[in-house]
Amino acid sequence: MVFDLDLIKKLYGALPSKVDAARKLVGKPLTLAEKILYSHLFETPARAYERGKDYVDFAPDRVAMQDATAQMALLQFMTCGRDKVAVPSTVHCDHLIQAKTGANADLATALDVNKEVYDFLASISNKYGIGFWKAGAGIIHQVVIENYAFPGGMMIGTDSHTPNAGGLGMVAIGVGGADAVDVMAGLPWELKMPKLIGVKLTGKLSGWTSAKDVILKVAGILTVKGGTGAIVEYFGEGADSLSATGKGTICNMGAEIGATCSVFAYDEKMAAYLKATGREEVAALADGIKDYLRPDKEVYADPKKYYDQVIEINLNELEPHVNGPFTPDLAWPISKFAEAVKANNWPERLEVALIGSCTNSSYEDISRSASLAQQAIDKNLKTKAEFTITPGSEQVRFTIEKDGFLKTFDKIGGVVLANACGPCIGQWARHIDDPNRKNSIITSFNRNFAKRNDGLASTHAFVASPEIVTAFAIAGDLTFNPLKDKLKNEKGEDVMLDEPTGVELPPKGFSVDDPGYQAPAKDGSGVQVVVKSDSQRLQLLAPFAAWEGTDLKGLRLLIKAKGKCTTDHISMAGPWLKFRGHLDNISNNMLIGAVNFYNDKTDSVKNELTGEYGPVPATARAYKAKGIGSVVVGDENYGEGSSREHAAMEPRHLGVRAIVVRSFARIHETNLKKQGMLALTFVNKEDYDKVLEDDSIDIVGLDSFAPGKPLTMVLNHRNGSKDEISLNHTYNEQQIGWFKAGGALNVIRSQFAK
Repeated sequence: MVFDLDLIKKLYGALPSKVDAARKLVGKPLTLAEKILYSHLFETPARAYERGKDYVDFAPDRVAMQDATAQMALLQFMTCGRDKVAVPSTVHCDHLIQAKTGANADLATALDVNKEVYDFLASISNKYGIGFWKAGAGIIHQVVIENYAFPGGMMIGTDSHTPNAGGLGMVAIGVGGADAVDVMAGLPWELKMPKLIGVKLTGKLSGWTSAKDVILKVAGILTVKGGTGAIVEYFGEGADSLSATGKGTICNMGAEIGATCSVFAYDEKMAAYLKATGREEVAALADGIKDYLRPDKEVYADPKKYYDQVIEINLNELEPHVNGPFTPDLAWPISKFAEAVKANNWPERLEVALIGSCTNSSYEDISRSASLAQQAIDKNLKTKAEFTITPGSEQVRFTIEKDGFLKTFDKIGGVVLANACGPCIGQWARHIDDPNRKNSIITSFNRNFAKRNDGLASTHAFVASPEIVTAFAIAGDLTFNPLKDKLKNEKGEDVMLDEPTGVELPPKGFSVDDPGYQAPAKDGSGVQVVVKSDSQRLQLLAPFAAWEGTDLKGLRLLIKAKGKCTTDHISMAGPWLKFRGHLDNISNNMLIGAVNFYNDKTDSVKNELTGEYGPVPATARAYKAKGIGSVVVGDENYGEGSSREHAAMEPRHLGVRAIVVRSFARIHETNLKKQGMLALTFVNKEDYDKVLEDDSIDIVGLDSFAPGKPLTMVLNHRNGSKDEISLNHTYNEQQIGWFKAGGALNVIRSQFAK
């Protein structure tokens, strides 16, 4: 089944003329990202847009939502006055399945425990014309690349790893639910015109090195915020040599460098993948306009003229990498990793190795890992660590079972988990004797913040390719280098693992009995969406209050967060996922993972009403009950990580009026603006140090709130002294309108009411 074929035909029919017009408007040859961006403008442009400066309105082709974020996105959408979504949209049930014992039992438990939420998502999808992928169908990004992604398209998704679709040449951007509401309602979607980072790949991968190692290397170069505000565009003969799913892996994990998205140019590898997944017609259409789905030739000839930054990587020389612990940009070539483990006193014994996830669960990934598992069998080796496999979709799972890979993994003790996110997002009921004991795990996932996978601060999580993870599972030792070290087998013999082998696409084709898709009703007007008034999982939304029209005075400091504060710190996943559709309940996890600057503790802040220390959410609720607003102060790249808008909605719900930080991650800053919050940055970053625990805080200058004009924060210290601190912001006129109205959704409601 080919989805959206008429949409793709229409887009491709207009693409050449739009790109030609854009090239004339810009006055120079175009990169691929520019071709896609300019061909998806909401209105015909009158001038070229300046990268990193101009806000631009776009018209994405489609929207994708995973079940954890879809709840809040659709609760917002159902209040905006539309009868049906304006663009093709889908919901994917992948986040709420907890990994505990194995695929079948875990899925059965999830269907029971989450029935209320699944019924809500199925019914609201049915009502508003949204495609619904049932629990067990697969992880959103794998399902999208198998069914919906197409070269030259533009999509947004309510998950930070939406850029996975860049593996098929699509500009695919992770957003919060309120952004998805804009697009589903048929309104323009706003984004600051991204800067462009070009990554030139030369040579060709071989041996132990894989596509995952490209992004692990790039993460080490750019760090977790080096891609902020930019699209990363990969090009060169090395890029064309990578499989489409390998490209997807690189684009997926581009979220870890803060990139708006990542993209590859259309090539023969993409065409082969489209054909293998039953989309021959799309490949034929793309072949007809191939030059418009690749950068102009002049860009290849002199890339530094066309990109804001250029990085070159020779795939012939690239080593396998292991990144971590605790941050995905701490990059170690395999030749130096053992030394780093010993020097930093990280636990050498590997306890669990996990492969799969949305980042690395392609047929190619699984086949290469299975080749190592077969070697272990043939060479009388046993896995020394627990070993789990998470297929990315039912199509992948069915095919790798048909082709014998699951049986191979089973023979070395591998446990196959459900086609879901599972341990990658903290949905893992891990078995460990002492949760406080320092221990090491390694995954082929994308993110490895403290507590990310198993909720344990003591776990040192590392990220590598599936084949390196599998080799470590066999060795059970992080000081093992599979490229040069030998292992002792069951017979006492010293043996080496050979290089992994695999194939990009299944020789006998993909197969699946039930992919798990449910099409929506043609007319959803009679469909009822039921949310029980006493539900603990779902809660209908009430509009946030509009700005009162005055400066904000007498605010209290809720928390001054120290160091890294990701969306996992602000709104944890794991067991809290069950409350993603209930704003009040999930707000009880607000900032409980953030470290308080004043006592180096988590979930312990001073309540100025009582003078006592207590949980962050309870303190915020105490201030709110007294009509007192609060302020959160943070460090660099505040809100990095997941796209979850709950990290913005919870502070809004609990009375926080402003988030003041040294710098923001892109998606989180946008989410705060959408919810009518003040997202502000220190003009002088050192002013972070002037904020004291007992300060009373004023935010002034709001009566003349305007683009490019700083606001002022007055710190009224307990000793009677004051500090006036200048604060920058990136609000444009429309976003200031969101603030004044109490949130973007209030603006949408008023527009449709008229």
